[in-house]
Amino acid sequence: MRFPPKTALSSAPLFWAAFSISALAAPDFHADVAPLLRDYCSACHSGKEKEGDLNLETFANLKQGGENGSPLPKAAGESSLLQKVIHGTKPAMPPKKEPQPTETDLAVLDAWLKAGAPGPTAPDVSILTLVTVPELPLKIKAPRALTAATTSMDGSLVATARYQSIDLEDAATRTVRHHFAGLPGKVTSLEFSRDGKRLAAASGIAGISGSAHVWRLETPEAAVTLGGEHRDLVYAVRWSPDGRLLATAGYDAKIVLWDMETHKPVRTLAGHNGAVFDIAFSPDGTLLASASGDQTVKVWRVKDGTRLDTLKEPQGEQFSVAFTPDGSSIVAAGADRRIRLWSLKSRDKTEINPMLHSRFAHEATINALSILPSGDRLVSSALDRSLKIWSLPALELIEVLPPQPDTLTSLHPVQNGKRVLVSRMDGSLEALELPATRPTAASPPQAQPTAPAALTQEAAPKKITEIEPNNLIGEAQAVAFPAEIVGSIGVAGDVDTFAFQAKKDEQLTFEVFAEREKSILDSRLEIRDAQGKPVERLALQATRSSWLTFRGKDATTAADFRIQHWPEMELNEFLYCNGEVVKLWMYPRGPDSGFIVYPGQGTRQSYFDTTPLSHPMGQTVYTVTPLPAGSKPAPNGLPVFRLPYENDDDASREAGRDSVLHFTAPAEGTYQLRLTDARGFGGATATYRLQGRHTQPDFSVSVSTGTAATVSPGSGREFQLKAIRKDGFAGGIRVDIDDLPPGFTATTPLFIEPGQNFALGALYAEAGITKPTPEVAARTKIRASATIAGREIQHLFPGLGAIKVGPKPKVTASVYPTDGKTPPKGQAVELFIHPGETITAKLRAQRLDFKERIEFGGEDSGRNLPHGVYVDNIGLNGLLIPEETTERDFFLTATKWAPEGRRQVFFRAKGDGGQVTPAVWLNVRAK
Repeated sequence: MRFPPKTALSSAPLFWAAFSISALAAPDFHADVAPLLRDYCSACHSGKEKEGDLNLETFANLKQGGENGSPLPKAAGESSLLQKVIHGTKPAMPPKKEPQPTETDLAVLDAWLKAGAPGPTAPDVSILTLVTVPELPLKIKAPRALTAATTSMDGSLVATARYQSIDLEDAATRTVRHHFAGLPGKVTSLEFSRDGKRLAAASGIAGISGSAHVWRLETPEAAVTLGGEHRDLVYAVRWSPDGRLLATAGYDAKIVLWDMETHKPVRTLAGHNGAVFDIAFSPDGTLLASASGDQTVKVWRVKDGTRLDTLKEPQGEQFSVAFTPDGSSIVAAGADRRIRLWSLKSRDKTEINPMLHSRFAHEATINALSILPSGDRLVSSALDRSLKIWSLPALELIEVLPPQPDTLTSLHPVQNGKRVLVSRMDGSLEALELPATRPTAASPPQAQPTAPAALTQEAAPKKITEIEPNNLIGEAQAVAFPAEIVGSIGVAGDVDTFAFQAKKDEQLTFEVFAEREKSILDSRLEIRDAQGKPVERLALQATRSSWLTFRGKDATTAADFRIQHWPEMELNEFLYCNGEVVKLWMYPRGPDSGFIVYPGQGTRQSYFDTTPLSHPMGQTVYTVTPLPAGSKPAPNGLPVFRLPYENDDDASREAGRDSVLHFTAPAEGTYQLRLTDARGFGGATATYRLQGRHTQPDFSVSVSTGTAATVSPGSGREFQLKAIRKDGFAGGIRVDIDDLPPGFTATTPLFIEPGQNFALGALYAEAGITKPTPEVAARTKIRASATIAGREIQHLFPGLGAIKVGPKPKVTASVYPTDGKTPPKGQAVELFIHPGETITAKLRAQRLDFKERIEFGGEDSGRNLPHGVYVDNIGLNGLLIPEETTERDFFLTATKWAPEGRRQVFFRAKGDGGQVTPAVWLNVRAK
């Protein structure tokens, strides 16, 4: 609203009443004028936002003016405030779209300007801090919320904060030594210096200003206020380990480091795009970590304020951050309900800090973390009043403490980690006793939660014909296994039910032969109990949620599972996709790729007899942990999926669309096996053979040679061994190649690792070799052995087929250590790597008659690498040696769980028919 014309003033009694004394006393700058400038002008003209280079935040700023000089009057009627605000000359201020001053507001401003615009009588402070917060009477008589609490390092002192006040107490007697009152607003953070001689507190008024307050406890009456740098509430205050610096952080997205000798700011750390809710110094004081509302954690170098890294994995605001006591890791948590652990690498230079773990930890926003002094446990709290204890560094759940009576506002370890001090919104303070349990080493994920079946002599199956009616529980046809049932789903919707007895832990396998015998039946098997209820196989606790990106998946493809936030996931984790469970086999190998799931090639397999399905883009997926049937895991905000015993299509894909179901009886009793058509179809041609037998784990091995049987003199070719696993056998298989023709060698023995379905070998021919006779080549045999249920099982299989000698190679290649040194004659190259480590090595090519680029492949460029070790940083074009060059360095990375072992590995040049390098020994050794 503009200042009214004179004809209108005569009808404005409020105006005249307000200024009947204006002739006697000019309006006061702080009391009368500053509120108007703050309400109508400061949004565009303050230290943070200076349109026209005009800052009205203090009287001195106002007097200095901007691009058009000072808005204060030089002579009567010459003030731009008078012209633009009161008389409305263009451009009018404030703009029409903004709130407009009232007649009374304009009269105050006019009277002040006519009095010569006198300055403040009190110290000239920012008008943004001049806010009077009214005291509102409490309607409910209850203790005021505790907003923060902490203890000194020796545990002798306790500091607790409420709105505008702090109590310093003797920890033993809980008597108040000092009461600090009159703080400007909510006290959000407290911390003692390490020597216990000083206490720092964070406070402020939301949207106005923030400050820190420091007391020397020997003279607690003399407080030092560190203000003027934050323009909003300060959320965190932290002492550097040596006590020379104090760090403050707040809603204005700034972090300020203060010199505690001069009480002046040393530097401001700017880079967050949202409020900074928590900060932490590293144990040596060289680094500072900050958790922000912009969904990141940043790592700063304290000595110069350089940002060393931004941890971008969080998916929500981060409210708490901490360094582990040994300084090796950073932990943070927040609104995405996850706790993350990063390995700290960037200690003095910009470097990527890899994330080690991400745990979906609570059902609500995590608001506080506290690492115990021992460094092996972490306590977390959430807004749903839950409190949990986690192991470090594995970040595995140890215990869920009882629900709290109200939301926690702080966590602080006391008594050397035997207790944790908690403050609550209901005003209570309590030292909770922590269990003495210490974390144990995390066990590797298990594909099946049941023991392996024992090897027993199985009787010949009895031939049985299905007898109708057998649809209902009371009509189930009684059978005893082993047996083979011949029947049909005669009409649409038909159900064939068979009742059988089983002892506790007895393991049976049921297999349908239908599609493989040209039947139209799409079989489905399920196990029910005596009352007809599904029998639970196991529970799957979700640990992370995500979704499929870029494209959906059909029911067969094993490659290119593109998943949002995939870096949080680990190989060998189970992935639940709308009822199907797959297992992650290989990481995405660049921006245009996704996970490969087991078996790593060909048609994908599913786990726990779940049926492979098609999945649309955007399908929600979860990483899951298998638990025994009936388990009631601690809630973490994600679902628990309970899988019954059922199968539509064989999970191993060996039986195609026919059903195969593995059953372990949870208790002795009567069970029902139900067979239906998955589509509800039926008819005379929907026939089947249903075999039921005791589970007999076993395996066979097949050989795929491709071009391997034609080997160039002085070079080698690759062959593949594939394991066909039976009845859930997942153990390791050793493969020996015996009686190779003279002049030929192979990488033997080969090992098909536990849970893996194939291994790659290489066949080599000496220079000048001649073609072996068919009779000599036929003598080669493959001998495969494995341990099943404590017994060594051995099978013989045909060899590599007709071995031939090819033309001379056009290109060969070899692998060397990074230094390029050739090992002594007759010795193979040895490479060494530790779990969690990346090493470099060198590929060197010999171009005999090959001028093009030499390509070695993408994620498959390392041949026969142990699972968990892979060629890293290959880029979009894969691993290659460009034209006119003969060398290339490459990287090998071992996952942190890579098992120890020694293995022959090689590389295959795709040109010239796939010549392979001489095998080198890769040694994976624990540190």
